Order: sequence, then C-alpha cells, then structure tokens
Amino acid sequence: MKIALLQGGRSLERGVSIRSGQRVTEALLDLGHEVDVMDLGPDLVGRLEANRPDAAFIALHGTEGEDGTIQSLLELLDIPYTGPGVAACKRCMDKSLAKYILREHGLPTPDWVTYTEAAIRDFGAASTFGAAVERVGIPLVAKPCSQGSSLGVKVVTEAGQIPNALITALSYDNRALLEGWVNGRELAVSVLGGEALPVVEAIPTESNTYDFEARYEIGGASFECPADLTDSQTAEVERVALDAYRALGCSGFSRVDIILADDGPQVLEINAIPGLTETSLLPQSAEAAGLDFNAMVQRILDLATA
Repeated sequence: MKIALLQGGRSLERGVSIRSGQRVTEALLDLGHEVDVMDLGPDLVGRLEANRPDAAFIALHGTEGEDGTIQSLLELLDIPYTGPGVAACKRCMDKSLAKYILREHGLPTPDWVTYTEAAIRDFGAASTFGAAVERVGIPLVAKPCSQGSSLGVKVVTEAGQIPNALITALSYDNRALLEGWVNGRELAVSVLGGEALPVVEAIPTESNTYDFEARYEIGGASFECPADLTDSQTAEVERVALDAYRALGCSGFSRVDIILADDGPQVLEINAIPGLTETSLLPQSAEAAGLDFNAMVQRILDLATA
C-alpha cells in the first residue's frame, strides 16, 4: 500500500512525534509498504492531493495533529487514516470536556476545576482559588487543558502555590485544570480495535510523578507489563478503560491513563494518539499480547482501511 506517514508539526510534542514517525516508517517499510514521510506544513494538502496515498498513518501528538485538525482535512480529501475520528480527537484533547463526558457516563475521574486566562485576568477568578481547594482538596495537580506528555504539569501541596502553578499551566494553553491528587498506582490501558491490551504500570525512578522525562527518556521509569494486579483488579481497570474509550467515541487505537486508588480506578485522561517511541506504553502492551511492533503497526493500518 502507499502510505503517507504524517509526523512533526508545530506542537510542543514535535520531537516525540518525529520519534514515533521514524519507528513507524521503519515498520511500514519492513512490511513492504511504500511510505511517503510528510512533515506538517503549508505544502501538506498539495502533497496529499498529488500523491493520493491509500491511507495516512498519523504519528502526530498534541495540537493540530491530535485535536481533529488533520483528521478533518483527511476526511475532506477522502483519505482513510489511523486512530480516532474528528469528534473523538476533540473530546480527548480537551481534558476538561473529557472529564465532563466521563462523569456524564458515570465513570470515575478525580474532581476538578477549570480556569481560563480570561477568567483570571478579566473577572477576578483568582479570588475563587480557596473554593477550588475546598472542592478538589490538597494536594492537587495543575495542568493545561490541551497538552499531553505531562507538559506544564505541577503538583501543588499548599494553596499559596496555586498562582504560580496556574501561570505554568497557562503558558501552554489558555485554559488549565486544578485536579484533585489521587494516591495510587499509575496504570495505562491501551485499546486496539476495541480490545484492551495488557495493563502497564509505570514506576518512576527519579521522581514521584510520571513526567515528560520519565515518559520519553530511556531509564526515566521502569514498567511492568502485565501489571501485578489481581484478576479482579485487572478486570475492573480494563472495564473502566474500555467504557472511557467508548464514552469519548474512540476507534482504532488509543490509551487510557488511570490511577488505581484504594477505592478503585480513576480515569485521568484518554490519549487519542499515544506515542509509538521506544519507551511508549502501547508497544509494550502489544508485545505482551503477542504482537511485535511491526504486527501492531499493520493491525492499526488494517483498522484504518477496513
């Protein structure tokens, strides 16, 4: 097949995207496909129209690539593509919206409050920080609404740290969450073709949070897959992950990040297009399920063109 491999772009996750794209490109070539690697830019639509690929493999992360923008263009051009559709991408990219949808479906997610730059700058919303603490508790986590890979995330252990934490989060997006901290084990459930792959547990080696460095630097974290869970814990974590995947309308493949607390799993977020680098969790889950990287890539492509 003739495949357009889309990578790069202008998001803050450009470097991760290129690493994902390079690895997928090698796999596609090994599988015998013809690959045209395309970085996002002004010539993208022209190249797609001129080359007319059989499908586009999206190895993009963050804004423009993971928020429905590229998916909308590909639909206009009538080019099949990997991963979730436009609406699901928009829902997953917006962490606040995703949490509202999870709550509407009765799914567990930590309490949160959403702030915008305008609310703080123009409407005096800073005076509500105390009420936010009463709602979500301390410690809490400040994070941008629409970034991935733990970019802009700060753990707040006392109320006086909230302004600076929000300044950091709002430097990545014009909206930010204050989300209640949940003690527990950091798990990821990758979903491929509507089926849950073995659960991965991420165990940071240097810090107590699974941050950007821990995600993408070899040695930044250790991983256990399948995670050391009881059968009942595994069943409940997979059930919640699949329900979240369906609630947000995902298809193809995605990853659901979960904290397993004493009282059960809590959904943190759903990644519409999870990383495919050497340290990414989806490939680890696929391997534990008996799919090597090439077989996983072919399965993702098959789902896009079925």
